[in-house]
Amino acid sequence: MSSTESLYFRFGGEPVLREFVDHLYGFMEILPEVAHVREMHSEDLSHARKRLFMFLSGMLGGPALYAEAFGHPRLRRKHLHFGIGNKERDQWMLCAQRAVKQLDVPGHIGEELLKSLWVMANHLRNKDEQDCLTPKFDNLDRRNVR
Repeated sequence: MSSTESLYFRFGGEPVLREFVDHLYGFMEILPEVAHVREMHSEDLSHARKRLFMFLSGMLGGPALYAEAFGHPRLRRKHLHFGIGNKERDQWMLCAQRAVKQLDVPGHIGEELLKSLWVMANHLRNKDEQDCLTPKFDNLDRRNVR
């Protein structure tokens, strides 16, 4: 697969990824049902926004901004000090799902992004919980979103 076929480029590259990250953290600020995962973050989300954008850029097949700046992400190890279980994963994924719905991207591309994010978020879980390992996403048909 060439770099132009990566999810990063099919998704829309840097501007759409920045928009996605901004929407994700915007929903984290306003959705009462994600208050628990919001409390796990610092009051100022600008650092989290920047780091997530950098990480996702490389994860999705674009420029490896995070790795270039900080080395290997060691994502799971860097999140071990947070208690992450199904609840936390699902709250974060709700923000991601709502963020995708705000973008002007084809539904199948949004679904592909969400599946990749779900694998990542599920991997970060560090609480001993039983779980159904099948992600559940709302219909990404944006005609019914706004």
